[in-house]
Amino acid sequence: MTATAIDVETVPSYVRGSWWTPDPAGVRGTEVHDASTGELLALVSSEGLDTAAVVDYARTVGQAELGKSTFHQRALLLKELAVHLNAQRDELYAVSARSGATRTDSLVDIDGGIGVLFAYGSKGRRELPNSSVIIDGGVEQLAKDGSFLGEHIYTRIPGVAVQINAFNFPVWGMLEKLAPAFLAGVPSIVKPASPTGYITAAAVRMIVDSGILPAGSLQLISGSARDLPDHLDYRDMVSFTGSASTAERLRAHPQIAVGGVRFTAETDSLNAAILGPDAVPGTPEFDAFIRSLVTEITAKAGQKCTAIRRAIVPAGLVDDVVAAAGERIRGRVVLGDPRAENVTMGALASREQLDGVREAVQRMLAAGAQLALGSLDAPDVVRADGSEGTSPDGAFMEPLLLTWPDNDADALHNIEAFGPVASVVGYTEVADAVRLAARGGGSLVATVCTNDPDVAREVLTGIAGHHGRVLFLNREDARSSTGHGSPVPHLVHGGPGRAGGGEELGGIRAVRHYMQRTAVQGSPNMLTALTGIWHPGADRRFDAGHPFRKHLSELRVGDAVRSDLREVTLEDIAAFAETTGDTFYAHTDAAAAEANPFFPGIVAHGYLLLSWGAGLFVDPAPGPVLANYGLENLRFLTPVAAGDSIRVTLTAKKITPRETDGYGEVAWDAVLTNQNDELVATYDVLTLVEK
Repeated sequence: MTATAIDVETVPSYVRGSWWTPDPAGVRGTEVHDASTGELLALVSSEGLDTAAVVDYARTVGQAELGKSTFHQRALLLKELAVHLNAQRDELYAVSARSGATRTDSLVDIDGGIGVLFAYGSKGRRELPNSSVIIDGGVEQLAKDGSFLGEHIYTRIPGVAVQINAFNFPVWGMLEKLAPAFLAGVPSIVKPASPTGYITAAAVRMIVDSGILPAGSLQLISGSARDLPDHLDYRDMVSFTGSASTAERLRAHPQIAVGGVRFTAETDSLNAAILGPDAVPGTPEFDAFIRSLVTEITAKAGQKCTAIRRAIVPAGLVDDVVAAAGERIRGRVVLGDPRAENVTMGALASREQLDGVREAVQRMLAAGAQLALGSLDAPDVVRADGSEGTSPDGAFMEPLLLTWPDNDADALHNIEAFGPVASVVGYTEVADAVRLAARGGGSLVATVCTNDPDVAREVLTGIAGHHGRVLFLNREDARSSTGHGSPVPHLVHGGPGRAGGGEELGGIRAVRHYMQRTAVQGSPNMLTALTGIWHPGADRRFDAGHPFRKHLSELRVGDAVRSDLREVTLEDIAAFAETTGDTFYAHTDAAAAEANPFFPGIVAHGYLLLSWGAGLFVDPAPGPVLANYGLENLRFLTPVAAGDSIRVTLTAKKITPRETDGYGEVAWDAVLTNQNDELVATYDVLTLVEK
């Protein structure tokens, strides 16, 4: 529907560092209405917007500004932004209510999005270096003498991240894509869906007003942006959430199909919930299944890409599931305007969305489905003033459950009614349940309710290849679970086939989606200089003083110390065995040790050698080194017998200053060698050092 903008505000775009709306003279835009009342709220239009200039601004200003910071610095900005938005979320709740979202729905969208910012703000500082390069995997020796090495690194892509989002999560949808892109150092252009883009615009205004993000790192296009892909190339990435048909049109665009633009999609998904044969009525697993099913039908009025669309249950329990779900809906669901008290389920996002869901249900009924719960008629609802009755201009719909005499009906496994609708379908045995789940053609998530590990294993091995996430609910985790329909930033969100084949979130994996993996070859000194991490074979500095006497500001990668030799005696080994209780035969029984093909006789404990190694390199006086907090990559390579000697060589390998603390982390390359310069042990020592 379109109208001429006269007295109605046009949702603004934020581009090239300022807010922008079309020339009001004769502009045409898409109408946006209050989902509960039908009131005209705004127009959405990008008529006259120079999208090529928007892309250029991101590639130039955005790339330059983000390139001035490290992963840790950007992570801190994400945390700061999360704190800022968290303090203003009540204002966003009020805006969100116009879309039919209850407060609980808004918590999922708004608090969920803020939670993603917090998560990446934390992960960026804990799991990434305080630099702009990520090393991927180990070093490959490409020359026998160690003078030529190779390894893989990640650096940010040199373009822009275009993020096209669906109407159902206007805040979370933006922030779950923005956070990893920003952490990677890539500027974002956000294109929200028109029906709820005004909520996204409200959140972007809060972000812009905070002044936290660098210039060019975030732009917003409100309205159509059909020519945006025309201006992208191999440097850029498009992340899309929406319908499969739109995703296919985007995939076919020349710049994506042959121009090298990175593309990931999250689309339709006929997600399943499987009730195990052991989860009969009266069990905690059956109760968890009903709770999950009803939640997924009613939360966001069923408008979630992760909602349960097919409840796959033992054939003899179909009626029990429908009855239990109906009882829970009648006892807990109050349909109406989210601004009224006690309302627990709001409207769909628009009348157009309502019409689409009804049309999908009619097609399913025509294909053999039976309406087991609910009605397609306009329901009575609670209005904003607390009165009850129908709302002719609202987009309200009752929760519906369908049953199917034919559990193989194509419509059951192919039509998605994107609203408060689910089908309950029976299976005969576990293998049949697996087969039915797979008929969805690829899904974002499946839930399995069972307390039987054998059933769980059979289902997982059968459906994992068809799903991006599988949640197992039983009596042990049903209360603590984050739920079927709630992606978490730590785990992958996406799925194969019908679900789009894309992948979002998943912790630091998502950051790498916005980066280029490159193989780098060179000498140890060159790779050390390029990555900021010391590589074996690179130069060391032994004559610059003991590195443990240096503050972080003085310490340099390659600073090293080599100890004198220390001889190991039988008495040392026996004393260590006695004081530790480690009397393994290789350290205490000469005959048994000699019979072992790995040992020449009694040998020193590996942990004795590590302890001695620390004694050989530690400087005893109080100083910049505050604490030893662990070892990594420990390997024992050559046994040390009585009469052998060991020495340690310690080299500053990686230095990671902490942005908010008076200390940083230092990883030291530690090598134990014997009197013949044979490798005894290799490991990394981790310390905290004052700045």
